[in-house]
Amino acid sequence: MKALIVSADRFEDTELLVPLYRLQEEGLQVDVASISRGAIHGKHGYEVDANIALRDVSPGDYALLVLPGGQAPATLRKEPAAIAVARAFMDANKPVAAICHGPQILITAGVMRGRRATCFHTVAGELQTAGAHYADLPVVVDGRLVTSRQPSDLPAFMRELMDQLKSIR
Repeated sequence: MKALIVSADRFEDTELLVPLYRLQEEGLQVDVASISRGAIHGKHGYEVDANIALRDVSPGDYALLVLPGGQAPATLRKEPAAIAVARAFMDANKPVAAICHGPQILITAGVMRGRRATCFHTVAGELQTAGAHYADLPVVVDGRLVTSRQPSDLPAFMRELMDQLKSIR
């Protein structure tokens, strides 16, 4: 089973690294996709290898998607390939986990209308404008969609992501 993390430079370090390592602990192959292959850098100095370019991602090859926050989603939402990947996962009803600014990619993909979700407080208005039902909670689960607000919510976020993983195994 494979998981996909989509990110870019200026990601929130813990929001990418915690899911990456936890999914690897569960035995999943985890690919990190970005605008191009190579090193991407977190806001706090961590470096992660993006081993696949977004244009080369085939969503059907993956069981779940993680969208970390930080400033990376603002860059990624301008990339048609990132939007297409997010839309493909949502359309296929596969687990999607987005934290902090990660839901911005889903907003741009046009898949949030009628969904329950949370996000970083500065994105809440945009989420509501996109037609989502915003809840200021550590984690919100709406079907296969898991969302959280910020790094301090990672324990709740990962608990629900692991529950999603169990349900598809």
